[in-house]
Amino acid sequence: MMLFGTISQRLCGLQKLPWSCDSRHFWGWLNAVFNKVDHERIRDVGPDRAASEWLLRCGAMVRYQGQERWQKDYNHLPTGPLDKYKIQAIDATDSCIMNIGFDHMEGLQHVEKIRLCKCHYIEDACLERLSQLENLQKSVLEMEIISCGNVTDKGVAALHHLRNLKYLLLSDLPGIREKENLVQVFKTTLPSLELKLDLK
Repeated sequence: MMLFGTISQRLCGLQKLPWSCDSRHFWGWLNAVFNKVDHERIRDVGPDRAASEWLLRCGAMVRYQGQERWQKDYNHLPTGPLDKYKIQAIDATDSCIMNIGFDHMEGLQHVEKIRLCKCHYIEDACLERLSQLENLQKSVLEMEIISCGNVTDKGVAALHHLRNLKYLLLSDLPGIREKENLVQVFKTTLPSLELKLDLK
């Protein structure tokens, strides 16, 4: 476990590969490997532990219920009873999470805040998938989507399914073309939502 965490951190820190090959394809492949869902692992350790492993493996951070400190080191994930640590917040800043990994979130019941910032692999399908998960529809209260260049109006509009969403920040999203329509969608479906827009 520790070896894997060390290797993944070193690989994520590399900017250029020391050998000649198309590095874009390599990183795409490696990120897909990090995002692969292992349903057997989810059954063995529970959804919160499996999702924590996925998120940290991909460079994100999690915060557990009742804790102030963010967990960001894969090698220092807490041990103990599997049902003790429930993910309350996710900060995916600069992470490589992608659509194929979002099934990790299916069993999460306590996530209140999600921050997606500079996530190159986040696209509309990710937001649509996240919005379809019944547990997240109930639990998510705050969301921030910042500098995710593949997100468009379609993906953001899907967030209206998060019926308890109280705060949504949208910033630096060049794929959003019709912000007035989005404002109207959220006013109609989530009238108590505080929507903050920083879009050009």
